[in-house]
Amino acid sequence: MNLSLTKRELRAIYRAKRMVLSQDEVDFLSEKIFKKFILQFNIAENQKVNIFLPIKKYNEINTRIFIDYFFDNKIRVFVPKIRSEKMISVEIFPDSEFKTNSWGIKEPVSNYDSNVELDYVLTPLLYCDRFGNRVGYGKGFYDSFFSGNYKIHNKVGLNFFSPKEDISDIFDKDVALDGLITPYEYLDFNLNY
Repeated sequence: MNLSLTKRELRAIYRAKRMVLSQDEVDFLSEKIFKKFILQFNIAENQKVNIFLPIKKYNEINTRIFIDYFFDNKIRVFVPKIRSEKMISVEIFPDSEFKTNSWGIKEPVSNYDSNVELDYVLTPLLYCDRFGNRVGYGKGFYDSFFSGNYKIHNKVGLNFFSPKEDISDIFDKDVALDGLITPYEYLDFNLNY
């Protein structure tokens, strides 16, 4: 039986674990996650990927590796932007302009909500359990985005850590991921065991 903790407890534990990683460790583990993604998914030209921009001070996964690869391979890139307390998806290009919002997150200057069918949403998180339930920063933006108007084929979490504990406080509005990529494994939450 797995240990079960609240989101608040897991958020504190995994934020602390992530913050002790050196920049070299973050870069090394990010590269491993990127390679696992490329091996796992047969991503093709013109597919659409929504990916978060990393918050460096929080030691988030370096997604610039992904973004550079996507641009080089003619994969369309979208990033989240908070507008009127909701998250939208904005297409970016190599020459797109960005500004830093009040939470310290880089966002495109453009406010155009693409509202397109997305092949992948690569999702930030602090923790994910073995069922695909995620713990983020607690604002609920991704849960609202997942249950909103966008058609999303694959909701994939990216994390430095593999699932160990279960999450005890899952709510109806929480939307589970389809998969999780860590430096060590890919977990498909849609498989029936």
